Amino acid sequence: MDNNNQEKSGFTYTYSAKEQAELKRIRDKYTTPTEIEDKMTRLRRLDASVTKTAQTVALAFGIIGTLILGLGMSLIMTDFAEFLGFGETMAMIVGITVGIVGGILASLAYPIYNTIVRAKRKKLAPEIIRLTDELMK
Repeated sequence: MDNNNQEKSGFTYTYSAKEQAELKRIRDKYTTPTEIEDKMTRLRRLDASVTKTAQTVALAFGIIGTLILGLGMSLIMTDFAEFLGFGETMAMIVGITVGIVGGILASLAYPIYNTIVRAKRKKLAPEIIRLTDELMK
């Protein structure tokens, strides 16, 4: 009798947790996201945007400053100044000046990063707090 009941109810199989996660991931590709997922996605995007802009600007300042610093060093330590038509003393003065400017630009990268992050956080704080309040209810 048990065989008849089993045949009528069918065969069931439970997938492992790893397979369940994969099934959910595949299913999520073909279903429309819910309102909660939209808000969570927007919250993550807003949070990431705070640091992305700051990182980009700070990296640009750091890289440009480092290249200018390297140019100043090469004016002092190589024959590059001769190629540009500078005398030895003039190459030293120009190289030191250019190197200092590059060093200043490179050292401003971190303070610029902090300034941009603070400004973006201040600007986006009301929206982020509103979204987190809605999601935490």
